[in-house]
Amino acid sequence: MSDDAHPRRSPAAPGRRTVLRGAGAAAAGALLAPGLLSPAAAGAAAPTAPGGAAAAGVLPTYRFLREALDTAELDYNPTGELIFPCLRGTVGRLPKAPGRFLLYYAPHERPGGICLAYADSPDGPFTEYPRNPVVSNVWAPHYDVSHVSSPHVMWNSEHREMWLYFHGENTTTRLARSRDGVNFTYEGVVLTTAMVPGTTEASYARVFEYRLPDRGARYVMVFMRNSTANHRSIGWGWSADGITFDFDPEPLVDHAEVGVSDLSGPHLVERGDSTYVAYHTNLGDIRLTEVGRGFGLRNHLGTVHTPMAGPPDSGRSAAPSFGSDGGVQYMFYEAGHRLGATIAIARAD
Repeated sequence: MSDDAHPRRSPAAPGRRTVLRGAGAAAAGALLAPGLLSPAAAGAAAPTAPGGAAAAGVLPTYRFLREALDTAELDYNPTGELIFPCLRGTVGRLPKAPGRFLLYYAPHERPGGICLAYADSPDGPFTEYPRNPVVSNVWAPHYDVSHVSSPHVMWNSEHREMWLYFHGENTTTRLARSRDGVNFTYEGVVLTTAMVPGTTEASYARVFEYRLPDRGARYVMVFMRNSTANHRSIGWGWSADGITFDFDPEPLVDHAEVGVSDLSGPHLVERGDSTYVAYHTNLGDIRLTEVGRGFGLRNHLGTVHTPMAGPPDSGRSAAPSFGSDGGVQYMFYEAGHRLGATIAIARAD
């Protein structure tokens, strides 16, 4: 499976202006066929940001398939809500993995816990790992916190390991490493609010292998940063080793510049000759900003996915995670209201 920022491109792949359409509508959320939402449809869903038309095309139209997990059947489900999916392929990487694909997710409310499910296809069905959580909110002697959540797992091709970035508390993002995708060794703290002046939270991070030669970087992090005024924007940092990062003191995507109160759940997307950041807003939609190959652009392209009015989205879609398998592209995302969300699977037409 191709994952992270680099979904596998076909020979007929469109250029930089062929942007995301998400697992739902880019304009309104009207249901046109079972599970299919069109960006051109009109309906009475969440507000749409200006510029959505300019954003059409970077990623394909996705068809909602199913919820990844039946939350009522999970052995480990302490809070009844699941967030922040991350799917990783294991073929050619982890010879003893329980499935061809590992799905990482977590509750957010106390005690949280980084969880794992597995399948032989991104379509599912997914089987819950029997010894969840694989990382808990207490890991002696390293930390003892109220919760851990927002797992992002990066296949580190240099070390041939799965690197797990997660938060706990919301002021702190941490790293653990694994050679089998199941058993993790604690590495340490990679981001705190002390590293980004003027912030009260620094979490929901995703890290990608991405070269910035002028900065001596091989990795880029995007994350949610909360200000002292209690508005959340997207921050970013860069690193030579994926462990020690430098951080821009200014937001990569500022909430005010896109006309909302809060942003979160960022994911890097490369298409054609440019680079984009997808993220969700407090209005329940997913938007896209073009940052360019060197992260110097701020081209806000508007809403690229409006949630379905009915379940599982129920007016909110968040924390998108993109990948592909055998040329078929997928989006896994957090569906539903903040304290009752689940993990949804969408597949490109």
